[in-house]
Amino acid sequence: MKFSHWRYFDFWLLGSVLALTILGITMISSAVAGNYELTVTTPLVQRQIIFAGIGLVFLLIVANIDYRIWGSLSTTLYIGIIITLIALNIIGAALFGSARWFRSTLVFIQPSEFAKIVMILTMGNYFATHFHQMDQSKWVIRSFLMAMGITIWVILQPNLSTSIVLMVLWFVQLWFSGVSIKLLASYFLAAIVIIAVSFPLLVEFGVIHQYQLDRVMTFLSPDPNARYGDTYNIEQALISIGSGGIFGQGYGQGSQVQLRFLKVRWSDFIFSATAHELGLIGASLIMLLVFAIVLRCIYAAKVSRDVYGSLISYGVATLIAFQAFVNFGVNLNMLPATGLTLPFVSYGGSSLVANMIAIGLVESVIMRHNIIQV
Repeated sequence: MKFSHWRYFDFWLLGSVLALTILGITMISSAVAGNYELTVTTPLVQRQIIFAGIGLVFLLIVANIDYRIWGSLSTTLYIGIIITLIALNIIGAALFGSARWFRSTLVFIQPSEFAKIVMILTMGNYFATHFHQMDQSKWVIRSFLMAMGITIWVILQPNLSTSIVLMVLWFVQLWFSGVSIKLLASYFLAAIVIIAVSFPLLVEFGVIHQYQLDRVMTFLSPDPNARYGDTYNIEQALISIGSGGIFGQGYGQGSQVQLRFLKVRWSDFIFSATAHELGLIGASLIMLLVFAIVLRCIYAAKVSRDVYGSLISYGVATLIAFQAFVNFGVNLNMLPATGLTLPFVSYGGSSLVANMIAIGLVESVIMRHNIIQV
């Protein structure tokens, strides 16, 4: 039967994603309450609901498409995202002074979020095609150059945090492509040495900016007298988490959130806002749902009938886990501020839709895991 694969649709995965998304919308609503600009002029809650609906539609459409089709389209996707990112760098820099979004009256579209999906698909196809050749350095070097073909245009926006995500996706897929641990470790050490040696040049040519260095220094050696900036934001995040206790101060009742001491509480620090108002229970729920999503993606990788499906699933698991881990780390002052949002929870249309598409890819792998390959 044509649609018989739908019987294997992973409702546990979908349920975890929807629960996390609904929790995110709920907390965004509390975070922007009473803020005229964010509730009337730019209604974040209504927009996030619309993005969630659009993302769900894309999730179901992508799940219905055989994931192997994306392998045959990988070259087209690769060229297309590079052209988009180049155009964004030119138009964004010329019109807005920054090159992260295509801006319209209604929405901002951030192509780098979709570049993560293209990275997973194109590098997954490359590694699957050369699976038995990855112990040869030339194939690894070629894969690195391919990955940099996308990443360099994100670095130039500038968007270092997303660039790091892209390279982490490349590295993890390389790891699961059959490269020996010994070679993988040597490549990693070589990368560390290259970055260390070229660091002054990266700063000189603007690849690494002063504000990014300041964030690291603030993390390593915070100024106790600082009243604003990253130090202030982290301090308020820690106060929010600590004052939440086990049960929280109550939804819509948290002083840190409602009196706006906690900044960017609908995006970068929504985890702190949740811990403040819903307590350890709410924060733990977010962590458990993220963990459940990552586990289901790993399950998809394990049951996939081919290497490409496994690499897609491992890539999506890495995408969700890494961004969530970094966001948790920033909120808990365990990592320097990065700007990476919490998947499915933080406000952001491009991020939400892209993550929904990523889950659709995993669903496609699960739905076809027992179909005989042809």
